[in-house]
Amino acid sequence: MKSIARTEATLLTVVVMCFATTCSSGIASAPVRLNSWNPKAAATYLDRRAEWWMSWPGAGRDHETFCISCHTALPYALSRSALGGVLGQKGPAPDECRVLDNVIKRVRLWNEAKPFYGDQFGANKALESRGTESVLNALILATFDARNSTLRVDTRAAFRNMWSLQQTTGEESGAWPWLDFGLEPFEAKDSVFYGAALAAVAVGVAPDSYRQSPEIRGYLKLMRDYLGREYARQPLSNQAVLLWASSKLPDLLSPEQQVSLVDGLLSKQQSDGGWNLSSLSWTWRGSSLKRIAKLWYRSENTPFGGKSDGYATGMITYTLEQYGLSRDNAHLQRALDWLGNNQRKSDGRWPGYSLNHPEEQSPTGLFMSDAASAYAVLALTASDPH
Repeated sequence: MKSIARTEATLLTVVVMCFATTCSSGIASAPVRLNSWNPKAAATYLDRRAEWWMSWPGAGRDHETFCISCHTALPYALSRSALGGVLGQKGPAPDECRVLDNVIKRVRLWNEAKPFYGDQFGANKALESRGTESVLNALILATFDARNSTLRVDTRAAFRNMWSLQQTTGEESGAWPWLDFGLEPFEAKDSVFYGAALAAVAVGVAPDSYRQSPEIRGYLKLMRDYLGREYARQPLSNQAVLLWASSKLPDLLSPEQQVSLVDGLLSKQQSDGGWNLSSLSWTWRGSSLKRIAKLWYRSENTPFGGKSDGYATGMITYTLEQYGLSRDNAHLQRALDWLGNNQRKSDGRWPGYSLNHPEEQSPTGLFMSDAASAYAVLALTASDPH
């Protein structure tokens, strides 16, 4: 996420102690596709980037916490355990525990901690920050708890915070206020749908007993209604997140919609087996010439090369695996081959390209590579459903 300088993040000892037992528990290994990718190098890159993010003053927030970003912290939290299983690690990595502890601290201090951004950064930014954070917190903690098919007290609190911020009126009824800094694909006007789809993933990975509980029935209906109402207007990149959610939470998409969406995603696969984010991130409906032009030219007027990138390829491949596409499928095999052959040997990352700024080698210029590397790992380590 876009960040501003705050205090340097430090770890809360009491929260670490609360998760000490969990962070020493075993994680089952996942099958790995046999190709040229290097799990150890991927883990080194992701750990190094997570550590940098957590200590970077620009990510620091009050109460010695840090911002949970869609490009770095969230993908790291979702993917790091898969690498732990591949590498034979007995529990979550230290930096993974730090991310989890930070989320728990923010959940416990929900009524005291300031939002990631205040209204001095723009109208409604405090509310947008709260809505965004509530979804990300619930998703990270629910995903962690899913390993043990449980729902901890802090995770339930995160869900309560999330539901309390769900909008109940207006065009976005059923969705959440979401940060809009004009930055695709995570913090733009159409990212409200992306956020609601992530909320659906969070609910989908929670135990059946929670999903079926009467107290959230009304919230779920509002969310389903919004996602169904706005689905056709969304770019493929957002629709893909809903396909991911539908693999966890039934009835978000009809079988016919799922098949049509899969066909649409496969039709965008490039000749080298990968996907290009810019080709997935716009739709004719409701798009101005300025918006369409922005997705072909960055704000600095540097044109996209149209080449496959790690974020789009990793995210789409993982989504198709979650949907249940067989690994015997030729499209999926080509996608996995692309991922296996495009990890950079120099630093272990997969290339990601910003839709907003030209690629640069500074720490902040690697944000999309952070997301690309995490989703590539998820795709490459995903269990074969067949």
